[in-house]
Amino acid sequence: MIRTIEVLFTIIIIAGAFIAVSYFTVLPPPSQVSPMNLRRLSFTTLQTLNSNYDLSNAAFQPDNASLWGGMQVALSASLPSNVVYNLTVYDVNGDDGQIYNSVTSVANTKNLGATSDMSTYTVASLNVTFSFSPQKIGEGTDGGTLYILNCSDANGWWITGYTAQGLAQDLYNLLSPYFVNTIMVQNTAQLRQLIDNQTISASPSERVQNAVVINTFGESVPMPQEYYQGNSRASLGYDSSAPSGYNYVKYCYTLGSTVRAYNWTWASIVGYPFYYVSNNAVFSSSQNGWGIYGMKMTSTGGSRAFLQGLANQPYSYDSRGVASDVGGVTLTNQAIDFTNYYGIYPSSYQTSTRALSNSILAGYDLTIGFNVFNPVGTNNPGAIYNHKSSGSSDITGSLLALGLTRTPDVRVTGLGLLSYYQPRLYSSQYTANGTSRLVVLQLGLVGSA
Repeated sequence: MIRTIEVLFTIIIIAGAFIAVSYFTVLPPPSQVSPMNLRRLSFTTLQTLNSNYDLSNAAFQPDNASLWGGMQVALSASLPSNVVYNLTVYDVNGDDGQIYNSVTSVANTKNLGATSDMSTYTVASLNVTFSFSPQKIGEGTDGGTLYILNCSDANGWWITGYTAQGLAQDLYNLLSPYFVNTIMVQNTAQLRQLIDNQTISASPSERVQNAVVINTFGESVPMPQEYYQGNSRASLGYDSSAPSGYNYVKYCYTLGSTVRAYNWTWASIVGYPFYYVSNNAVFSSSQNGWGIYGMKMTSTGGSRAFLQGLANQPYSYDSRGVASDVGGVTLTNQAIDFTNYYGIYPSSYQTSTRALSNSILAGYDLTIGFNVFNPVGTNNPGAIYNHKSSGSSDITGSLLALGLTRTPDVRVTGLGLLSYYQPRLYSSQYTANGTSRLVVLQLGLVGSA
């Protein structure tokens, strides 16, 4: 009983002490405990005002009473009732250093009070387009032409969901600003002209030598009908001694020899390079086993034949595979850096079932000019291969091989080529006279907290 009374007296004493201390304690006002961050409020308010470019529009029309009336209404609605403001717009003049001249100002007070802060925000004129001018690949040299295979008389394979012609147009839109000339190869007859070192356009700056040739047909490659069995160039396109059904590997050898002779960069945008040849006229009754007519299979021998021609080796039928399935792959750090530079953003993660083996390097005098994807074991999911004859440092022909699965992404092709050639981008000056203005928003607190 006595212990219970002692506990009650203790509780009464502690409670009384707490009440007495609380009564005589003076707590600081909320503004001192958690003061308003006027600088942050100022900056976020400016961002909000320009979310739909309203602030940019008003800054370049200081005499438009309607716009500035709306701006004052928006400011009053955005700020707490105890916050006053002064918003001033300055013209940026870069003639003699950087000088700021006041253009207009709006405020709801003459005095910002003892507590004030500010933020600045640069806005651009809506009438100015900021752009860049890319350096032209091959400019000032004997080259600079991009050929995109757009042959109407051939069919593609392993480009699921797309047509070769659609891909050709997408690549034209993406890459044409970076080349001196970008020319669509409209049929296999024009491709034969290129193989014969003949130009196919009226442009005086077209150059067959040192060109880039993009094959938009996936695992298939267009073949001029002259290389068909019994026609005028059959000896350069048809191998009667090859296994039945794979006789047109010889045409792939001819392409490899052409790439070396003219120092082309040949781009294979997806899948297994040179796995089929296609011509709708001469192969009208032949199909690839999946219902796509107008093509004949060369299988793994097509890539081997191309590499033999690129390396200036004697032709011989070789069916050994050069590619493997390596599954998921990722862009290299260098390639990721170039995505930001050129503004081309393919997915960093892809699937590769046709990654070329490193064994082709020594066998065909190849070196890697640029890795688009990180190697997986002894295979390269996507890379540019340069041919250099033994004992020479000169490049004589290159191959961009993107061994990705089915659905092609032209952004990967564009990124690979631009990362390899690395044309510079010349941007317009943001601080050019009359194109930008500085907005300063000063905020102050009034009244008691």
